Amino acid sequence: MSGISRRKFLKTTVAGSSALAVASTKTAFGMKEFRGYPDSMGVLVDLTRCIGCRTCEAACNKEHCLPEPELPFDDFSVFEQTFHDGKQKRRTGVDAYTVVNRYDTKDQGGPVFRKIQCNHCNEPACLTSCFVNAYTKTKEGAVIYNPNVCVGCRMCMVACPFRIPAYTYDSALHPQVIKCNFCYDTRLKNGKPPACVEACPQEALTFGHRKTLIKIAHERIRSQPEKYVDHIYGETEVGGTSWMYLSGVSFDKVGFDTTLQHHPILDNTKSFLSFVPMVLGIWPAMFMGFHLLAKGGKGDKKDKESNKPGVEEHVA
Repeated sequence: MSGISRRKFLKTTVAGSSALAVASTKTAFGMKEFRGYPDSMGVLVDLTRCIGCRTCEAACNKEHCLPEPELPFDDFSVFEQTFHDGKQKRRTGVDAYTVVNRYDTKDQGGPVFRKIQCNHCNEPACLTSCFVNAYTKTKEGAVIYNPNVCVGCRMCMVACPFRIPAYTYDSALHPQVIKCNFCYDTRLKNGKPPACVEACPQEALTFGHRKTLIKIAHERIRSQPEKYVDHIYGETEVGGTSWMYLSGVSFDKVGFDTTLQHHPILDNTKSFLSFVPMVLGIWPAMFMGFHLLAKGGKGDKKDKESNKPGVEEHVA
């Protein structure tokens, strides 16, 4: 390793990590409760209207200049794809901020399609678990991520109750978490709906103030009780989310976790973080150090030559 011995590296790493750990302890114990923004925007997803056309996927891809998928958006064979021994359907990642999956149920006499993306929680567990403040909850309702301060600890991936964040590990020095950003920079902060909402031909996605969307959802359930399950998924789950769902079949039959608590995960993570500041402080520095040692002092040179980043994903 050029310019620094292994002994000096380890000594410097431990010293720096100890300071980080002390700072993390103060942050964990001093963390305040966050109640979100009562006038934030949201999206109501009506699964009874979705036909699985994947127009939302194509619109998202175009909006964020993502690479073309291996299979075109009009190729519905993707609904047959499963991963991890058939236990997991398609999920979001570096090449797709949203995906639509098909669930074959007998309740409605046909398949049910479900759009998946970051749900933008009112009190995000990813935000409260991040000790470097790489996440921000905006007044418009979006949970956005800043890769410039992220150290790659991936605590947000562990904390997320919906298993959404994916992690690109192409560079140890420039880690990045991938997830839907609610089209914040290009649309939401300018009062425009997300690209997927605007593109949906079936009006399965309704954009508006979260409070208004809850009223709309309850009215649909009240006026058509035979059509809908009497529940709005995301109204209260983990303290509420900006993206909410209506369904004609039980939510557990279309891949939703129906065991989630109905109070913010923040209540759990505050006490959790107070016990692990040392791990959070040491891990990023050690990760970077071992990466440099493994590279023989070449740093990030090899990473920059990589054409396509790898992605670490959750296994459901």
